[in-house]
Amino acid sequence: MPNATATRTKGSWISALGLADQYLAPHHLLTRWMYRLTRVRAPWFKDRQIQWFIRRYQVDMSIAAQSDPLVYPDFNSFFTRSLKTGARPVVTDPQAIACPADGSVSQLGDVENGRLLQAKGHYFDLPSLLGGSQTRAQAFENSRFVTIYLSPRDYHRVHMPLSGRLRETIYIPGRLFSVSPRTTRAIPGLFARNERLVSVFDTAIGPVAVILVGAMFVAGIETVWSGLIPHDNRPMERRYGAEHTGQEITLERGAELGRFNMGSTVILLFPPDRIELAPALTQNSPVKMGELLATINPGG
Repeated sequence: MPNATATRTKGSWISALGLADQYLAPHHLLTRWMYRLTRVRAPWFKDRQIQWFIRRYQVDMSIAAQSDPLVYPDFNSFFTRSLKTGARPVVTDPQAIACPADGSVSQLGDVENGRLLQAKGHYFDLPSLLGGSQTRAQAFENSRFVTIYLSPRDYHRVHMPLSGRLRETIYIPGRLFSVSPRTTRAIPGLFARNERLVSVFDTAIGPVAVILVGAMFVAGIETVWSGLIPHDNRPMERRYGAEHTGQEITLERGAELGRFNMGSTVILLFPPDRIELAPALTQNSPVKMGELLATINPGG
């Protein structure tokens, strides 16, 4: 009978070797390289990129606002394409919270003892996720969270889950590990180690955080209020609203919030006791932008 300890040890070594590319790869260099490639406008180059990608990932162009893939000026314009009006209807019930993006549910549940579940056996720290601020993290202690993974074939614009007024945006530099299921199951604390953009909104149920997590080849995260966030490896905190900038930024439920220039992950944090997740929502559930994610708990 094989020794159980030896089997586990062998398995851990195989796992580590299989992820060597993630630890050794020059993440930021490769991402800058991808940024340039996805913005090449030479037709002979960008058309081949786009056609290969559509075949490889079986992208449904029938719902794109511009369905002819060769009309896009470069690969990034194709990748961040908008959809036809009505392709993603947004829930209309006043108590409903909309799914912010296409993808699949990676994890969901409660923040417990300041930690969020990343994958079986792996957690990450709430204050670290939010840029190391204990004050910011206190608002989301014991809160509900949903993590949504966007695969390469998905629509890559991110929308508001409910109406809100932007309080602050925090850019947190970091690694650019892949956020595929393979790596989230194996790399400890991945989401609190990768580059990310945290946006906190004041809403009818209290503060809600929408966190856009970068990854290898995600050559830029954009928001509708600040444009492209640079890869400069410096922490950046910006406060918004009339009291800070003289300009109030309010977005309605379903409005575009930002986009990924290549695929990644969105993490949502909701105040404790204020929402009930949709009953059909489970780990690995496929989701579409605009559909029911949760409902407001009137007794919260």
